[in-house]
Amino acid sequence: MPDVENVIIIGSGPAGYTAALYTARANLQPLVIEGFLWGGLLQQTTDVENYPGYPQGVMGPQMMQDLRDQAERFGTRFITDNATRFEPGAEGEPHTVWVDDERYQARSVILAMGAEHKKLDVPGEEELANGRGVSYCATCDAAFFKDRATIIVGGGDSAMEEAIFLAKFSSKVVIVNRRAEFRASKIMLERARNTDNIEFLTPFVVEEFLAGDSGALDRARLRNIETGEHRELPMDGAFIAIGHEPQSEIVDGLVATDEDGYVATEGKSTRTNLPGVFAAGDLVDHTYRQAITAAGSGCQAALDAEWYLRDNPAVPTPAALEGTGDLAEEQWLPSASSPSA
Repeated sequence: MPDVENVIIIGSGPAGYTAALYTARANLQPLVIEGFLWGGLLQQTTDVENYPGYPQGVMGPQMMQDLRDQAERFGTRFITDNATRFEPGAEGEPHTVWVDDERYQARSVILAMGAEHKKLDVPGEEELANGRGVSYCATCDAAFFKDRATIIVGGGDSAMEEAIFLAKFSSKVVIVNRRAEFRASKIMLERARNTDNIEFLTPFVVEEFLAGDSGALDRARLRNIETGEHRELPMDGAFIAIGHEPQSEIVDGLVATDEDGYVATEGKSTRTNLPGVFAAGDLVDHTYRQAITAAGSGCQAALDAEWYLRDNPAVPTPAALEGTGDLAEEQWLPSASSPSA
């Protein structure tokens, strides 16, 4: 393993694995610190129907395995653990990424940590999570609620997708949304409305989750935001689908971000404000958040990193020069030809 990597990719998912594929094919020998829960949010998704190349659709976890396998085929190396600290290098010096007490250095870094589900932050939510009735992933937990009443909180495409999947198991699914209108696309909303055991309750917000005698979720206290009416809705499971938060904590205060914590990039590139540091995927995208756009930005980040390394060749180390009479042991950038498709 080289003392200083050409490129370290932090994160996985479509952005991270595509960046790995492209940098590996450019002979940059990427190291991916993919996270303990590798694969990103698509690991929690059922059928992916809108990704090119899968005419019959594909399960999200299978798609992530395919992308990972393809990157590995070209020599990508993986650390299946979480990056815990990032230290930008001074001008001309490598950047440092820590995994607990293990230090890894690289001349370039691609940030692809993605985003995670937002929480309601209401009483009872945290206490009743982790197997006690409140969940953020119907794909993961729907089977636990077979023939039981559940709710979905949210009004976007992800909420409709979760509700449709959950309806295959639950006796009834109530979609609770704070507005009478929905952010979901027309096709997803129609699919939900055409599912027999899905109902809609608007304009309500959840104010509290309440446990029953068993200690598990028993009901939710709701409030009508127009009339102020309060209502208690019995249920066995509640699934929160209200959006995502970028996982930018590791670079907080080190890399420029917007007011919501999404990493800022320069123009149409993936360059951040730090030389040699690039960002891709849902970590930078609060608009589209699709697998195809994440993969595309992962490709961009890989090419940006390749061009950065090409234009900033490594400096030979004193150890490499000492007593050799030549540059045979210099830590030069591997040959980077024009990017291939």
